[in-house]
Amino acid sequence: MTNNLSVVVNADAPQVWTMLREPAKVAQWHGWEADELAAEINEIYFGSKVVEAPDHTSLTANGGDVFDLKPVASGTEVRVTRAALDHNSEWAAWDEDITQGWLTFLQQLRFALEHHPHGQRHTLFIEVPGGSGSAIEKLGLSEVPKPGEPYQLTLATGEEISGKVWYRSNHQVGLTVHGYAEHGDGLLIVADQPVIEDVRPDGGAMVIASTYDLGAHKLESIQSSWDGWRAENYPTPKAAN
Repeated sequence: MTNNLSVVVNADAPQVWTMLREPAKVAQWHGWEADELAAEINEIYFGSKVVEAPDHTSLTANGGDVFDLKPVASGTEVRVTRAALDHNSEWAAWDEDITQGWLTFLQQLRFALEHHPHGQRHTLFIEVPGGSGSAIEKLGLSEVPKPGEPYQLTLATGEEISGKVWYRSNHQVGLTVHGYAEHGDGLLIVADQPVIEDVRPDGGAMVIASTYDLGAHKLESIQSSWDGWRAENYPTPKAAN
């Protein structure tokens, strides 16, 4: 498997462009809910260094990474080409992390457009340290079927989930989850993260669960399951004592 920074979205190019050029739309696929999300979106997609192609087929984001949109038979291919690495930049150590992030966000873009083009997502985000094995393996996701195939399993969180495999890569697994949306599916992504010297010396992992229109009780239940899994597998020094 290769970490190809492109997806084919079952939508036309103008629809994809709208998802790239309206801040509220970008917030439905870029990253996860956080206090700093709006500022991050503004800096990356709407800052002074951002360049739009006149024909709306290319967007150069702040930092030099380029989105290219190409109509294909099944929709629109969206490709991200990374800017040349500046080894003297403060972001040099984060280069692979940024690449992996684009892979995640492209898949969230495809999901948002194909499953919830007018929806409002609510995300659950968890980040855990590395050093004790792959989170994908810990959760029981290392043997999921090929992308597009159905699955049914019990996560290590205790949740029984089902849906289709959305994508797989060298370090990530994405699953649609029936129980993460009132209508249709939500999306679960688990990504093992690379080592960053002096910042993440043992690597790590992140989990992004995108849910839609769930009630407070259901959201609380999902959050509780993930919090319990994290506490059991990644105890803090205080909790371990």
